[in-house]
Amino acid sequence: MRYQQEYRGIVQYYLHASNVSWLSKLHWVMETSLLKTLAAKHKTSVMAMVRKYKTTLLTATGKPLKGLEVQVEREGKPPLIAQFGGISLTRQPFAILDDQPFVDKGGQTELLQRLLADACELCGSDEDVEVHHIRKLADLNRKGRREKPQWVKQMAARQRKTLVVCRKCHEAIHAGRLTGQKPRNKSLESRVQ
Repeated sequence: MRYQQEYRGIVQYYLHASNVSWLSKLHWVMETSLLKTLAAKHKTSVMAMVRKYKTTLLTATGKPLKGLEVQVEREGKPPLIAQFGGISLTRQPFAILDDQPFVDKGGQTELLQRLLADACELCGSDEDVEVHHIRKLADLNRKGRREKPQWVKQMAARQRKTLVVCRKCHEAIHAGRLTGQKPRNKSLESRVQ
């Protein structure tokens, strides 16, 4: 769906242009990228993905075009359908551009909520709060470590690559000194969680 949304946005923007048909190259590039992504995800070939998802889609004018479609059946609900293609590259000089910005109607992300708590997730301090990052979660399970420090246990339990910590704890983590501090104060502990 993401590929289709981005492709549709670009095509809609250029529908007024006399050479909008040149976007067929963009269609090919995006479709190939989508197929390669799906093939890698399903550990199969691009041609297998083409055979599995290739279909004929109808444009808004009723003209059939080749495209890709994935359907996920659900119990008691209509199936989820994701399509790529089915957008005509014919010039439409009077097309209306629906250029509405994306509005996120969801809540705040977990990291943002943790930052807004403005408290170290290790010691509970509210001074100089920063974020400690690791490259990948697999780094948390390195062999050869005697006992995992508290910060490693917290990040592994949450399955997160970030940890909100104060400056002192952050420096201690990087120096290898921090092994297991607990929040100093219960009211701060409740703000962190």
